[in-house]
Amino acid sequence: MKTLLLTLLAAGVAFAGEALSGEVEKQALNMSAIIMFLIFVGATLGITYWAAKRTKTAKDFYTAGGGITGFQNGMAIAGDYMSAASFLGISALVYAKGYDGLIYSIGFLVGWPIILFMIAEQLRNLGKYTFADVASYRLQQTPIRTLAAFGSIATVILYLIAQMVGAGKLIQLLFGLDYEVAVILVGVLMILYVTFGGMLATTWVQIIKAFLLLSGATFMAIAVMAHYNFNFETLFATAVEMKDSTIMAPGGLVSDPISAISLGIALMFGTAGLPHILMRFFTVSDAKEARKSVFYATGFIGYFYILTFIIGFGAIVMVFQNPQYLDVAKQAIDGGAPILGGDNMAAIHLSHAVGGDFFLGFISAVAFATILAVVSGLTLAGASAISHDLYASVIRAGRADGLMEMKVSKISTVVLGIVAIFLGIAFESQNIAFMVGLAFAIAASANFPILFLSMFWSKLTTRGALFGGSLGLLTAAVLVILGPTVWVDVLGNAEAIFPYKYPALFSVTAAFVGIWFFSITDKSENSRKEIEAFEAQNIRCQTGIGAEGAVEH
Repeated sequence: MKTLLLTLLAAGVAFAGEALSGEVEKQALNMSAIIMFLIFVGATLGITYWAAKRTKTAKDFYTAGGGITGFQNGMAIAGDYMSAASFLGISALVYAKGYDGLIYSIGFLVGWPIILFMIAEQLRNLGKYTFADVASYRLQQTPIRTLAAFGSIATVILYLIAQMVGAGKLIQLLFGLDYEVAVILVGVLMILYVTFGGMLATTWVQIIKAFLLLSGATFMAIAVMAHYNFNFETLFATAVEMKDSTIMAPGGLVSDPISAISLGIALMFGTAGLPHILMRFFTVSDAKEARKSVFYATGFIGYFYILTFIIGFGAIVMVFQNPQYLDVAKQAIDGGAPILGGDNMAAIHLSHAVGGDFFLGFISAVAFATILAVVSGLTLAGASAISHDLYASVIRAGRADGLMEMKVSKISTVVLGIVAIFLGIAFESQNIAFMVGLAFAIAASANFPILFLSMFWSKLTTRGALFGGSLGLLTAAVLVILGPTVWVDVLGNAEAIFPYKYPALFSVTAAFVGIWFFSITDKSENSRKEIEAFEAQNIRCQTGIGAEGAVEH
């Protein structure tokens, strides 16, 4: 589809629903897909019922009581991170463009070492429920928590819209349901998981989804390689014969240095600033388990992205010229015919090619499970920002009891779910690629700089964090609007005012420079106290001394 490339270039494919949007055609109902879908929904609702009986306090609701192991959390993080757009979108990009699809697989992966070595342990030692706990640890609570909460909510809502549109399009395409019914179904299930089961139910939904997705992708990759005696050279040579040698050449998607650097910054720092990913580090018992979480997550995610590369090339050799999967009604001028449903269906068609109707049903159900897991994590992060950061810490100034805070969080979950359903339906036919790019840009430009500098720079002050973070957020939003994605593709202007699709190089730089400048020029009494408090914070940050007591309060 035409929107696929645009979305991937928006630097948010890991969570984007736009990669699945555009005109879709309903496929014939696959009973195995329907049965597996019902089994998955039934199993996850059972998990939600089990989790609801164990979710009694705010700590249970936000962090599953801190009782998730490093391995379980690593698998859940992978399930939260590997979206349907990762599976279908990147596979489709490799199918369409070949080698250059790898830039996104690598880009999303390299953010994890940053999280492992620089963030995970410190985050767990300093925080309680959300990353705003860390950002505001020695700074003024009200302005910093407000900024962090709005940055989180903005990221979550933008991603939710993209995911809901993607959910509707995917289910419409795979199961033959009407778009509105599909969006409502996803929204209702999402609300049930989060409202009643909290983080515990969300975690296990993500773990199950990650296991199913990794299992299905592994089978597809092995089946493809078995056709070529597990020889990559033979696979790639066959793909070149079926298309042309350009699929093995770089530079087709990102050809200028500015775009390449900006895209890399967005992928790395955006990953390290996503609120629903950062929130997962509070579900483990200590910093050691937090490190294990990232170690396992990096392994699972890296393995998955390698598989998407094989799946993409497998689709070239087994789907590209297979009459069974071609849309002959849309015969191209040069005599070629696109595959049914567009390039996003490449992995789905490949599943049928290697495993028949049964495996097609399995992969279709997994794709649906993927969306449910991601939207559940997003919704919980948004609800936590509203209830913990805004209500409990800002409005109630830390005087809210845990039960009331959890009640506000559940109300927030329902409201977010309803808003996501309405916006998902409203944006059905809209180009939402800019929302994806903006969400990633906000995470990289507003969330990450404040979080990073609060832990590692002693001279950070409230004024610097507030003004610099706001500058990064504003710059990201303005440059996305003035760039080709919105100014040309959405608003229909002939030429973009800002020539690049990726604003991260400029907005992240603006955020760091702004935070530095407004901090060093802050000579107030409060700033002096904040700087002096860094040493005590750093001791706890590095050693974890006092962390358990703070978590239990």
